[in-house]
Amino acid sequence: MFTGIVQGTAKVVSIEEKPNFRTHVVALPDNMLAGLETGASVAHNGCCLTVTEIDGNHVSFDLMKETLRITNLGDLQPGDEVNVERAAKFSDEIGGHLMSGHIITTAEVSKIITSENNRQIWFKLQDATLMKYILYKGFIGIDGISLTVGEVTASRFCVHLIPETLQRTTLGQKKLGQRINIEIDPQTQAVVDTVERVLAAREAALLQKEAE
Repeated sequence: MFTGIVQGTAKVVSIEEKPNFRTHVVALPDNMLAGLETGASVAHNGCCLTVTEIDGNHVSFDLMKETLRITNLGDLQPGDEVNVERAAKFSDEIGGHLMSGHIITTAEVSKIITSENNRQIWFKLQDATLMKYILYKGFIGIDGISLTVGEVTASRFCVHLIPETLQRTTLGQKKLGQRINIEIDPQTQAVVDTVERVLAAREAALLQKEAE
């Protein structure tokens, strides 16, 4: 599990490509190396990856076909940076919201509005059917960052970013058209799905009663 409080950014130093598979090596910040072992979980842009090799601060991670398909990690090139967070421990402060590191889709940066000490970024989901899970003032994971949803329309939503978030994460570098990883809040998803099932069951019961 993760908290959505990004601990830093890490530069991709090398990438080894194989058929439907990729190993990338990142230079982790020194403050994230203590106690790190192979097999540990580290989120990259919100996607949970497993440490496969450690060489000083150069840490290797394997990305399988599904990860490359559903996230923006397959877009990375050497020199790019990713948001990183180590897995949460019991007794850690949960400053954001609980996140699984399981990316559900990506979204495209569709609009950026910058004003003094603030930035508003609008996103358009790759899978528009998931918009039902994005609610005003609800939680959402964007490239591993726990954020609160601002305005919501039928096809887009936005978040409001303070200077600290822009400085500590890669969101401050995002440009129009770039893809970001999305993790939907599982509690919101469960509530929406439950309500849909209940309403569908009631409608089916009414239709059956009318047919009798």
